[in-house]
Amino acid sequence: MVDQRNIGVALVLFYLLLLSLLFKPTVEQRLSSSIEFTALFELRSSLGLKSRDWPRKVDPCSSWNGIRCENGSVFEINISGFRRTTVGRQNPRFAVDSLVNFTRLVSFNASKFLLPGSIPDWFGRRLLTLQVLDLRSCNITGVIPSSIGNLSNLSILYLSDNRLTGAIPSSLGRLLSLSVLDLSNNLLTGSIPPGIGALSQLQILNLSSNSLRFSIPAQLGDLDSLVDLDLSSNSLSGLVPEDLSGLRNLQRMVLGNNGLTGLLPVNLFRSPSLLQVIVLRNNSFTGELPEVIWSISGLNLLDISQNNFTTELPNFASYDNATAAVLDISGNKFYGSLTTVLRRFSSMNLSENYFEGSVPDFVLGNASLGTNCLQNVSNQRTLTDCVSFYGERGLSFDNFGPPPPESGKSNSNRNRIILAAVLGGAGFIMLLTLFLLLVLRVRTRRRVSHRGIDVGQVCAETTPPSPGLAINFSSLGDLFTYQQLLQATGNFTEANLIKHGHSGDLFKGILESGLPVVIKRVDLQSIKKEVYLSELDFFNRFTHTRLVPLLGHCLEKENEKFLVYKYMPNGDLLSSLYRKINSETDGLQSLDWITRLKIAIGAAEGLSYLHHECTPPIVHRDVRASSILLDDKFEVRLGSLSKFCLQEDDGRQNGITRLLQLPRSSSERGSSDSSTALCAYDVYCFGMVLLGLVTGNLDMNASSETEMKEWLEQTLPYISIYDKELVTKILDPSLLVDEDLLEEVWAMAIMARSCLNLKPSRRPLMRYLLKALENPLRVVREDHSSSARLRRTSSRGSWNAALFGSWRRSSSDIAASTTRAEGGADHTSSRKHHSKEIFIFPEPPPQETERLPS
Repeated sequence: MVDQRNIGVALVLFYLLLLSLLFKPTVEQRLSSSIEFTALFELRSSLGLKSRDWPRKVDPCSSWNGIRCENGSVFEINISGFRRTTVGRQNPRFAVDSLVNFTRLVSFNASKFLLPGSIPDWFGRRLLTLQVLDLRSCNITGVIPSSIGNLSNLSILYLSDNRLTGAIPSSLGRLLSLSVLDLSNNLLTGSIPPGIGALSQLQILNLSSNSLRFSIPAQLGDLDSLVDLDLSSNSLSGLVPEDLSGLRNLQRMVLGNNGLTGLLPVNLFRSPSLLQVIVLRNNSFTGELPEVIWSISGLNLLDISQNNFTTELPNFASYDNATAAVLDISGNKFYGSLTTVLRRFSSMNLSENYFEGSVPDFVLGNASLGTNCLQNVSNQRTLTDCVSFYGERGLSFDNFGPPPPESGKSNSNRNRIILAAVLGGAGFIMLLTLFLLLVLRVRTRRRVSHRGIDVGQVCAETTPPSPGLAINFSSLGDLFTYQQLLQATGNFTEANLIKHGHSGDLFKGILESGLPVVIKRVDLQSIKKEVYLSELDFFNRFTHTRLVPLLGHCLEKENEKFLVYKYMPNGDLLSSLYRKINSETDGLQSLDWITRLKIAIGAAEGLSYLHHECTPPIVHRDVRASSILLDDKFEVRLGSLSKFCLQEDDGRQNGITRLLQLPRSSSERGSSDSSTALCAYDVYCFGMVLLGLVTGNLDMNASSETEMKEWLEQTLPYISIYDKELVTKILDPSLLVDEDLLEEVWAMAIMARSCLNLKPSRRPLMRYLLKALENPLRVVREDHSSSARLRRTSSRGSWNAALFGSWRRSSSDIAASTTRAEGGADHTSSRKHHSKEIFIFPEPPPQETERLPS
C-alpha cells in the first residue's frame, strides 16, 4: 500500500514539473526591463514600423513579429522585409540608436529593410553580445567601421548588396568566431586583408562584385574550414597562390571575372576533392588545365570559359552515364578530339576552341559546338585558321575529315576536264542569276524599319519540326489531359482569363494538386500551327533560370493545343510597376528603385543567355514590359517565346548573301518580323524597357508610331552625361530616390539611350549591358584605382568601351533629329563644371554636343 501511495505522489510531482516546464517559456517571454521596453518603442518610431508588425498596448516579447526574448530581455530582433509606414517611407534613415539599450542582444537582422546611411561606429563598441548581424540589401552607404572587429562573439556577418565603399578593415581578422563573411555586391576597393586567413572557423567567404584589386593573399589557404569561396567580379590580378591547396574542405570555388593570370597550380585541386563548383571564367589563365580536375567525383559545374587554356582533353572516363554536371570551356584554345571524359556532363559549351575530328554520339544533342574545327558541324572556323593553329604546334590538321577516295591516275585528267566544264557552266549561270537579282533588288528594295528605326539584317526563321520527330516531348514536362485543364480553369471561364496573347489566350488555373499554373490555349483555326510548335521546339532546345518554366502540355485535341507554364504571382512588369496596396493607404504603390534595377538585371541575364550563350544566337523578338514575368520575389522569367528566331553567324552576312536575299512585301514584314529581327532589335526594345523603368512609361510600345517618336524626342534630351540632375525632369514621379540612387537612375538612363541608337551596329551588346547594370555606378563615375582595368581592351572587348561608342554616336544621331528645343542652350558651357569627374562615357566632340531644353 505504501508503495502505491509513493508512486501516486511521484506521478503528481512529475505532472507538476511537466506543467512548470510547459508554462515557463511564457513567463520568461515577458519583458522585465523598462529600459528595453522603452527602447523597443523608440526603435519602432525611428524606423517607422507598422502597427500590424509591432502593435501598441501589448507585450513585445509575446506579440511583436521578429522579437524574441529570453530571461526577460530582448534576445533577437528581426525586421527583415518589414515595410515602413507612409511617414517612415518619406524620410528613411539608419536610425537604430536605441539598440545600445539591449545588453543581451544576440541577433539583429534587418535584411531587405532600407536603412540609407552608414553603419555607426558604436556598433562595434556597444553591441558586444552580437552573434549575428544581417544587413543585406539595406541601401547602406559609407565605409565598414573598423570597430566591427571588436565583436568577438560575432559568428555571422552579412553586409552584401549595399553601397559600401572604402577598404575592407583589417580588424575583421580579429573575429575569430566568424563562420560567415559576406561583403558581396558593394563598392569596396583596395586589397583583401591577409588577416582574414586567421579566421579558422570561417566556412563562407563571399567578396564578389566589388572593386578589389591586387593579388589573392596566400593566407586564405589557412582557412581549413572554408566550404564556399567567392571572389568573382573584382579586379584581382596576378597568380592564384599555391597555398590555396590548403582548402581541404572547399566545395565551391568561384574566381571568375577578374584579371588573374598564369598557370593554375597543379596541386590546387587535391584528390580526393570535395569540390562541387569551379568557376574560373573570364580571366587570363594560360597553359594546361590540371588533369586532376576531370576526376573530381562530386563536380557538378566546371566553368573555365573565356581564358587561354590550351591542351587536349584527357582520354578516360570514370563515369559511364551522363550526370547533371555542366561544363563550359568555351573561348579557350583546347584542341584535338572530343574524348570520353565528356561522358559525365549533361550540358556542355565547347564552342570557340580548336577541337577537330568527328563528334561522338554522347556529345551530340547536349553541347554547343560552334567555332571549332569539327567535321560535319555548321558554323566552324575556316580551314586556314585551323591549319595555322595546328601548324604552330607542330601538329597536322585533319582538313575537316578524310579526303574522298581517288579513282586512279587514268581517270584523273578526264575528271578534271568534266569538273572544269561543270564549274564553268555553273559559274556562268550564277553570274546571270546575280545580275537578274541585282536588277530586281534595285527596283523593289525598300528600307526595313520598325517605327522608323533600322533594326538590322535578316534573322533566320526557325523551322519547327513535325510533332514526334525532332521534338522530344518527354522532355517538355508533364502530359496533361484536356479534362484536367478544364477542371483547373473552370472550363476556361472569362473569370480565369488573364489576357488575349498574340500566340494564344492565357488562363489562370489551379491543378488538382493545388499548384497554380498559367495555361495557354492555342486555337489552330485562328493561329498558325507553327506558332505553338516553335515554342515547344524552343523549350526542347533551350533552358535557363531566366526563362518562364514550361510545366507540361496537352495536344490531344485536333483544333486546340495547350501549353502549361509555372504561375508568376507578380504577373508581368507592365502590371506590377504600379499595383494596388492595402487599405492603410489609398491609391497605387510603385516598385521601388532597387526592385526596378533587380528586374532590369534579370531581364538582361535572360537576353544575354539567348544572344551570347546559345549557338547560333537566339533573337527574342518580343522584348517588352508585358513579356517580362515576375515571380513572388520579383525574379525575372522571360515569356512570349513563340516569336523567337535564330540569328545565323551572329547576324553578319557577306555581300553575296545579302544580295541573294529577296525583299519581302510590306504585308510580309511585321514590326518585328524575322526580316527585321536580330539581336540589335532586342537591344532596342530592351532600351525602351529601361527607359520605361526610369520614367514610369512602360506601355509606349502600345502607342502609335507618331506618339512614340514624339515621346522619345521629348524625353531623350534630358539624358546627359554632363548633368545627372536633368534626368529628374523625366523621372517617374512616384519614385523616391536619394543622391546615391539618383546616380544609378542616371546610369540606367544612359544605358537606355545607348540602346536606342538609330543604327543597329552602334547599339551595345547585351552582355555589356548586363555588366553595366550589375555595376551601374561605373557607368557614370570611375574609381581611379580601377580605371586602367576598366579601360583596358582585350580580345573579348570591354563593356564600358562598347557603351562608350554607342553614346558618342547616339548623341549625334539623336541631336540630328532634335537639333535644338525651344529655349534650349548649348551645354558645352557645363563642361568645366564637371571636368573633375571621370566618366566611363567620353565626352562627345564639340560638333556632337547636345542641345538641351531649358
